[in-house]
Amino acid sequence: MTPPFKDLFSRDSAAYAEFRPRYPAELFQWLASLTHRRDLVWDAGTGNGQAAVALAEQFQRVVATDPSERQLAEATMHPRVEYRRAGEESGLAAGAVDLVTVAQALHWFDRPRFWVDVKRILRPGGVLAVWCYQLQRVSPAIDRVIGEFYHETIGPYWPSNRKLVDAGYRDIGFPFEEITAPTFSMTAEWSLAHELGYLGTWSAVAKAREATGRDPVAELGPALERVWPPHEIHRVEWPVSLRVGRTASTEQ
Repeated sequence: MTPPFKDLFSRDSAAYAEFRPRYPAELFQWLASLTHRRDLVWDAGTGNGQAAVALAEQFQRVVATDPSERQLAEATMHPRVEYRRAGEESGLAAGAVDLVTVAQALHWFDRPRFWVDVKRILRPGGVLAVWCYQLQRVSPAIDRVIGEFYHETIGPYWPSNRKLVDAGYRDIGFPFEEITAPTFSMTAEWSLAHELGYLGTWSAVAKAREATGRDPVAELGPALERVWPPHEIHRVEWPVSLRVGRTASTEQ
């Protein structure tokens, strides 16, 4: 059984907002092109509202929900985004929503409960899009250091549902008429300091700190600095794994 949607990121909400990478604008433009109307989106598990604000550039109204009050407190304000505290149930009217999105959060959801509400609130022909992103790519030398950190140093502290992210959500049952999606990636130009800040937002790092009383990111610093000097800026890429589906349409 899927565990309930947990509030695991409140403590690091400010760092999460500062250091997490940004989704490409092309992703949201493509999603908008799939919908019959552009009136209302539900962005579930919104975190700091990154996807919600981008969606507001394409839709008239976005209701963005998250179980974490502190995450919502750090969210970016936008006149077309309404933030609410909620989990897998939106509280929105039946048949009122054009698009439902979940960015890098579906693995925390009680998915059967979520699917029920998605089907209830989507219009006929409405769209659901869920996505996650894979381990970053920088260079062979940097990737080896980060890969060892990810799999070995903090590997034991990842929750079991992290495997769903590693598999690109392909192992998740998806009870919708699936749409083939283009390939998208996130990219950024980062310094070593930003990279270390990003690594500090990983949930497994927080668990390792709690369990050991040590900071694995600080301990990683010297090894990473040998392949990523502090003065260098590197292009970082994260492949996005996207699954998109549609409800049955009654429109002719």
